[in-house]
Amino acid sequence: MEKKKTVNLDMKQYGMVLALIAVFLIFAAMTKGANMSPANMNNLIMQNGYVVILAVGMLLCVLTGNIDLGVGSMVALTGAAVGIIIVDYKLPIFVAIIVALIIGLLSGMFVGFFVSKLAIPPFIVTLATMLMGRGLTYTLLKAQTKGPLPGEFTFIGAGFLPTIKVPFGDGTIDMVSIIVALVASILIILNEIKNKKLKQKYGFAVNPAWQEVIKLVVILVIVWFFFSKLAQYNGIPFVLVIMGVLVGIYHFITSKTVAGRQIYALGGNAKAAKLSGINTERVFFWVYTNMGILCAVAGIVLSARNASSTPKAGDGFEMDAIASCYIGGAATAGGIGTIIGAVVGAFIMGVLNNGMSLYGWSTDIQKIVKGAVLLGAVTVDLVSKRKKG
Repeated sequence: MEKKKTVNLDMKQYGMVLALIAVFLIFAAMTKGANMSPANMNNLIMQNGYVVILAVGMLLCVLTGNIDLGVGSMVALTGAAVGIIIVDYKLPIFVAIIVALIIGLLSGMFVGFFVSKLAIPPFIVTLATMLMGRGLTYTLLKAQTKGPLPGEFTFIGAGFLPTIKVPFGDGTIDMVSIIVALVASILIILNEIKNKKLKQKYGFAVNPAWQEVIKLVVILVIVWFFFSKLAQYNGIPFVLVIMGVLVGIYHFITSKTVAGRQIYALGGNAKAAKLSGINTERVFFWVYTNMGILCAVAGIVLSARNASSTPKAGDGFEMDAIASCYIGGAATAGGIGTIIGAVVGAFIMGVLNNGMSLYGWSTDIQKIVKGAVLLGAVTVDLVSKRKKG
């Protein structure tokens, strides 16, 4: 019985990864392999960098049982600040970045104050910041686009790490990407071994060997496929480094720190968390403050990729970030979800967007499909919990 329980838990944990692979392969068949080209794999990273960044922060909000509707407007506002400072005031790039981060910090603290100190529902507060942020963006930019932004800045969203090109087949391949894939593979294997030994040490149930091997093979195949495609193009995009660092940091925070455990406790049962000594007001405050900072990071990346700041930047981003969390397995009531799950959810959204565009579907049809996927993910989560109950 214990073995059966372990297998079921493992399948649920990695179900979204299998869904991502399935969606990718379906569009590979529909587009005759166009979505598997090295150029398109690079575009997939470039186009979804902001979604992953926002999804990482949004997950913390979702874990508390809430969302942040203002992230798209904050992305636009911080991006507008960058464009104005660089284009109009001719100030150095680092000044623009610092100002954008400060604006993101203050906007997050603004939301955090109303949510934590005045106990205003996050839905209302963030709906207000969505409207206010968009209005401020249009006011600052005067409904105009600021650009072009200098190459030193656009490197953040559209640049690549230095490459080491060597002959390969009819072209060349980047050895830096291959080395990164090799290092990542070694770390993944060592981490699996460490986790297994840790479980055995404390008497926890260990998954069957065949399941561990299959899981490891699938992960390694994804890693090598992904980096081999990047190696055949221009190498590793700089935005991928930003994403990797943020995902690593927040995965550590949510899984290994007291602050992370407090967020899960708050989302699981707010009253019990408060009675156990957790300062729930402080948790709410730093969660939304953190979201503001990540909005600024996403705003910087987006304006760098577009080489300009536009009033309509960030339109609909909040929906992509929220959908990424729920598709990635986060519970609507809070307390359940992982950073890796949110990232997988973001890439499912990205693969859907990318595949439908390559296939030639209109934006109207794309919205219908994305809405159906989100509704399906949440429905499956809620129905499965009711059956258990």
